[in-house]
Amino acid sequence: MLMRIFFFLVGFGLMTIGCTYIITYLNLLSFGYTFLEYLEYIAMRFECYYTIIGFLMITIVIFYRGDANDKCI
Repeated sequence: MLMRIFFFLVGFGLMTIGCTYIITYLNLLSFGYTFLEYLEYIAMRFECYYTIIGFLMITIVIFYRGDANDKCI
């Protein structure tokens, strides 16, 4: 149970970091980038992948059933 909470919180933290970078890079649109150029740019940045990694971690933690011995303490 504690491992699931730990991975949920780590996934949430990674998602928060990734979304912060994605929102920060929205400033590129004010410099004249088109939306497609913006999407290409964030697709090349590794820190934006934290959003996807965090989302996958949270999804796995929520939907993984575990075994019968996984009891709440």
